[in-house]
Amino acid sequence: MKTLPVERLELRAMEQRARLHKTADELKTKITATRERFDIARNAREHLMGASLAVSLLGFLTGYGLAGMFTDS
Repeated sequence: MKTLPVERLELRAMEQRARLHKTADELKTKITATRERFDIARNAREHLMGASLAVSLLGFLTGYGLAGMFTDS
């Protein structure tokens, strides 16, 4: 088995280290983006009207259905 010169080994180590740092930076960026995407307070503000409309419609239909059960038609 042939041994590699020290300079080549050092170069490979530097390349691997640079690759690891790049991968770590990419992961940090993805984690930050995911945290922002699933932020509950931000999502609640952005979708307040739609959520309010859905809950109101559900309440109306439930009330209409319950009232229909207790009235003669």
